Amino acid sequence: MLASRGLSLCTALRWAAPGLLASFHSSAPRLRPARVAVVLSGCGVYDGTEIHEASAILVHLSRGGAKVQMYAPDVPQMHVVDHSKGQPAEAESRNVLVESARIARGKIASLAKLTTADHDAVIFPGGFGAAKNLSTFAVDGKDCKVNREVERVLKDFHKAGKPIGLCCISPVLAAKVLSGAEVTVGHEEEEGGKWPYAGTAGAIKELGGKHYVKEAVFSLTPFYEAHVDTKNKVVTTPAFMCETELHHIFDGIGAMVKNVLKLTGK
Repeated sequence: MLASRGLSLCTALRWAAPGLLASFHSSAPRLRPARVAVVLSGCGVYDGTEIHEASAILVHLSRGGAKVQMYAPDVPQMHVVDHSKGQPAEAESRNVLVESARIARGKIASLAKLTTADHDAVIFPGGFGAAKNLSTFAVDGKDCKVNREVERVLKDFHKAGKPIGLCCISPVLAAKVLSGAEVTVGHEEEEGGKWPYAGTAGAIKELGGKHYVKEAVFSLTPFYEAHVDTKNKVVTTPAFMCETELHHIFDGIGAMVKNVLKLTGK
């Protein structure tokens, strides 16, 4: 039909959809993808990173078109837990960076190399590693100390006005380091075991943070629950702080990632 009218394809495109033709040329303006750092704390829920949460974060970042680099502190784990028994393996010792490399498929760097100049946002998955290896929260509660490099990263991104995402137990890191930060770890009551770590909400308040009650599952609103502290650019979601189905965890993390990417402006 184009030939019968004496029109070439390019001419037809210019006539019918001028913006479409521009998209085929490399000279057309393109947004740079958001560069996001993901900080791991080992490999395995009881002594490191919660693997399902890390995977969900990576999937949602990939779908969002982000460029990802993973990091972990090059330090010994607090201890090693036999995940088949839920008990410490007394004779074992492992390195957080080495174990985190399992999740990163080897593509990981020491946390000491993470800078705001190279990234637009940073995200911390949960897992007990956040409370054992990135901080001493699991042992010391409100009196905990945060790993020096973790503290530096949080303060640097906050100072640079770049978003910080955290899920599950990791929001305690923001509550400790960023005074007055708004976060959620879900509900503040156990509710028959649905929220087994509800006491963490009280600890967050003692750390100087502000806790907001959020769901881990789909609500009547058209989104999955994440809390956005727009002032501090801190985005949090409960994830496995709630005993619920995996797909709800996945979607809640998706809400967190989506809001982090939105805050980057990319």
